[in-house]
Amino acid sequence: MRFLISGAAGFIGSHLCDVLIDAGHSIVALDNLITGSHRNVEHLERHPRFELRLVDVSRDFSVPGPFDGVWHLASLASPKDYLDHPIETLESGSSGTRNLLEIARRDNASFLLTSTSECYGDPQVHPQVETYWGNVNPVGPRSCYDESKRYAEALTMAYHRVHGLKTHIARIFNTYGPRMQLNDGRVVPAFLDQALRGEPLTVFGDGKQTRSFCYVSDLVDGLCRLMESGERYPVNLGNPLELTILEFAEHIRRLTGSNVPLLHCPLPQDDPRQRQPDISKARQLLGWFPRVELEDGLRRTIEYFRGRLDPALVSATAPPS
Repeated sequence: MRFLISGAAGFIGSHLCDVLIDAGHSIVALDNLITGSHRNVEHLERHPRFELRLVDVSRDFSVPGPFDGVWHLASLASPKDYLDHPIETLESGSSGTRNLLEIARRDNASFLLTSTSECYGDPQVHPQVETYWGNVNPVGPRSCYDESKRYAEALTMAYHRVHGLKTHIARIFNTYGPRMQLNDGRVVPAFLDQALRGEPLTVFGDGKQTRSFCYVSDLVDGLCRLMESGERYPVNLGNPLELTILEFAEHIRRLTGSNVPLLHCPLPQDDPRQRQPDISKARQLLGWFPRVELEDGLRRTIEYFRGRLDPALVSATAPPS
């Protein structure tokens, strides 16, 4: 098949490209590199079934079809990035989604939107199920990301209802693995960067807020299964193993061999207190569930980051055992 992928040079997008190329498909990859990295896809550049185009999907652009599927992953997903670029984040979810939906409609292609668990906001239902409407502050600093995804979901469903488009919506929970940016502000790269440098781990609030961490290969497997399914409504994709930030910090310290202290900082506004997916729907409809254990995924991620950091900056900690 021939696929169009936005955000293809990003963390998740580049791993999706690898899987689809290995499966024999052809890819036209779009990215404006505002948070994506050319390094993530440089190993694919000489591949005859891969083409990278530097495109901002929220602007007018043209790309010749036909495509069998359109995957919309382009977005600024980390708080650091979307707080720095709130307008671009909103445009990616609004005009960017519209532009890619139009390409899918033109070619009668399947369309997959990568949405987010942030649609649930600071949830009052735990664990989060797809039928929960969420608790989102629509004018808070995080709203540029939350509302861009909520709007993108509504627009995607409207194209399905009005045009009969084959659409899919994945609500992605915290995902980690190689090719994350060390400086993107999310807890996995932040903790690893600090631990490997021998610096204190920054914990916001009391650290008792919870997150659930899914390894990137499991997430991409879920996306591929969802694209092949007949499900049109949102599906949670994430690891239901719930950890407090304090518990997660202990994993990082142990696996990096770095006994650095914790540095507590004020909790950001509207930061969710709990985050845990109910993946019953994904299990039932897609036969999907995470397979990579947290420690195995973290070891792979630590190994990747050790190789990317300047050796002069890496603390003299023991490698993960």
